[in-house]
Amino acid sequence: MSSATHSPSPVVTLVSRREVAVRTLAFEITRPDGFQFKAGQTVDLTWVEPSETDSEGDTRTLSIASAPDDPQLLFATRLRDTAFKRILERAPLGAALRMEGPFGDLTLHNNASRPAILIAGGIGITPFRSIVRRAAHEKLPHRIVLFYANKSPENAAFLEEFEAIRKDNPNFAFIPTMGNSSPSWHGETGRISAEMLIRHLNSIASPTSNAAGPIYYVAGPPAMVTGIRSVLNSAGIDDDDVRSEEFSGY
Repeated sequence: MSSATHSPSPVVTLVSRREVAVRTLAFEITRPDGFQFKAGQTVDLTWVEPSETDSEGDTRTLSIASAPDDPQLLFATRLRDTAFKRILERAPLGAALRMEGPFGDLTLHNNASRPAILIAGGIGITPFRSIVRRAAHEKLPHRIVLFYANKSPENAAFLEEFEAIRKDNPNFAFIPTMGNSSPSWHGETGRISAEMLIRHLNSIASPTSNAAGPIYYVAGPPAMVTGIRSVLNSAGIDDDDVRSEEFSGY
């Protein structure tokens, strides 16, 4: 993990919150003066004087979902019956949290000649929202392809936002896939497989080319991350070209 680039443990406040998918809450906090981070990084958030607590504690490590040039810091999390999440749902705007970070290195590589293949499952989408928004804002030359797996469209946070970015950014491709098909869904269905990856990536670069091939980024539940790594390895992708982050207990 990288060290923080801001003064230790600034206090921030809750600015807004909204539901962005079934039982998925996005919320914004104030951004401390001078706070800098790289798209894809995380911070630790701790409630100040929480109204309740439990065995899971008052702190969560969360990926920043906003771009580095956004004025506020946005996060999204699946809701569970824990003290931290109950406070998040009910606390008045202006409630205080202590923030530490940024941490992590799930950040976009510098060599724009190598495509970035982002593979997200569920709430693992949050660091990739930051990366995709940064690429769009800064008009980065990187070719970015986002695969996004969910149970259903209703469970997919930021789905419409990614579709809008796809239409505006010619360097960005978006391939969502749903586990449960519905009459209103006409895109990919099922898990992300080697066949699905190769079919969509053939127009970008050979997924078995290690010299100038893509860098792969994987984020989601532990079982999904392990499964995707296995899929990539079976397709001939070297582990040195795969970066991953597991989201558990969210």
